[in-house]
Amino acid sequence: MNSTNIFSPQKDILFEDNHLIIVNKPPTIIVQGDKTGDVTLIDIVKEYVKKKYLKKGDVFLGLVHRLDRPVSGIVIFARTSKALARMNEIFKTRSIDKKYWAITKNGPPENEGKLIHFIKKDSAKNKSFTYNYEVPESKRAELTYKIIGHSESFYLWEITLLTGRHHQIRAQLSAINCPIKGDLKYGFPRSNENAAIDLHAAYISFTHPVKKEKIEVSAPPPATKVWSLF
Repeated sequence: MNSTNIFSPQKDILFEDNHLIIVNKPPTIIVQGDKTGDVTLIDIVKEYVKKKYLKKGDVFLGLVHRLDRPVSGIVIFARTSKALARMNEIFKTRSIDKKYWAITKNGPPENEGKLIHFIKKDSAKNKSFTYNYEVPESKRAELTYKIIGHSESFYLWEITLLTGRHHQIRAQLSAINCPIKGDLKYGFPRSNENAAIDLHAAYISFTHPVKKEKIEVSAPPPATKVWSLF
């Protein structure tokens, strides 16, 4: 396995207290179980909690939100049911600031802007399709972006989601002919070596669900050649 895909509590746990654990997910590790039966991030973090706190029996760990398997970056887990319920409410009311970074070969028409589409999820294909107008079963999708870096071959985007749709960033960037590097599903011509895509959940801030303090967490991107360009 590529070393960038191995989870290490020493480097990948970004925040931890009695209520929350926030981690930096390596690309290609799946967050929770699916038909592949592969080891999941939630299994790994549960095992970490069990060993660190000498827990017997099952460890409670509530998943607050998800990242697609090929995506890296911030994932929040709740250590208590109370924290989980309150974090769910924070996400539901969008009382949270999240920023993503993405790398593309093509650049957008403007260096800063807003994308609005209508997205329809195809569950059978595990893919979302974008439209410039509303179609049956579609949902409005909005994000803002700015280009924060540019190398000889690639553009680095900072993206803020205004809605939370299935594969939203991947689908919307593809819709303007800027597919994310490595994202074969959404039109990039070549895969990355480790089947990751260069989309990273880089920053999050919110009010702690119990302590009511402001929490701000940043996650470094994977230590790969293309990310090191920026």
